[in-house]
Amino acid sequence: MQLESTRLIIREFEEEDFASVHAYAADLIVTEFTMWGPNTEEDTVNYLEEISRMKEQDPRDSYELALVLKDSGRLIGGVGIHRSKTNAELGYCLNSAYWGQGYASEAALAMCRFGFKELGVNRIYATCRPGNVRSASVMRKIGMKQEGHLRQHLWFKGRFHDSYLFSVLREDFEI
Repeated sequence: MQLESTRLIIREFEEEDFASVHAYAADLIVTEFTMWGPNTEEDTVNYLEEISRMKEQDPRDSYELALVLKDSGRLIGGVGIHRSKTNAELGYCLNSAYWGQGYASEAALAMCRFGFKELGVNRIYATCRPGNVRSASVMRKIGMKQEGHLRQHLWFKGRFHDSYLFSVLREDFEI
């Protein structure tokens, strides 16, 4: 599977992507607000193996895809969408060297189009920790509306965490 946006190729991860994935997945700055990481090499290997198994689903409901710059071929992050009947959860993660350049918004928009058009979902949602203002900004930029503040609903990295919940409906999204 492969999608394209203005500046990105969004494709399946490959074995050769390990170093690029591990570079951002092991970064303390990148993983500050994630439920996982910073990754060890073994964590990244396990993640890539899990993604490989996703590709074999039939029907396929989970997609974790690589974000590759069209102009250089450099892998700069990942984006995912996971369908559950009529809803799908969206997520994205980029190497911090590429933050603030619109790549996350571009990738998220492409995945929303894919979710509505190809997966046929009615609602796409995403969450972020309240402190992750960059991620909340991406969600607002692509037309998601904040639905709520989930208080202490997740336990990871030794404590409870809050999340902001955002979503966009098919009827509100320009496909």
